[in-house]
Amino acid sequence: MARLPRLNLAGIPQHVVQRGNNRQASFFAEQDYTVYLDKLKYYAKKYQVNVHAFVLMTNHV
Repeated sequence: MARLPRLNLAGIPQHVVQRGNNRQASFFAEQDYTVYLDKLKYYAKKYQVNVHAFVLMTNHV
């Protein structure tokens, strides 16, 4: 379960991590990465979020 942010200030960068359950893989095929990146781009634009950097690994983002 995700925890609530400790401090959420407008304009202050956040470090966000997403991990598979029990460190299991989150991405299984090349298409999984593509779908994730498409959604990241869509929702970042929709909610006016600037993504400064990201890394997609097999079991976490």
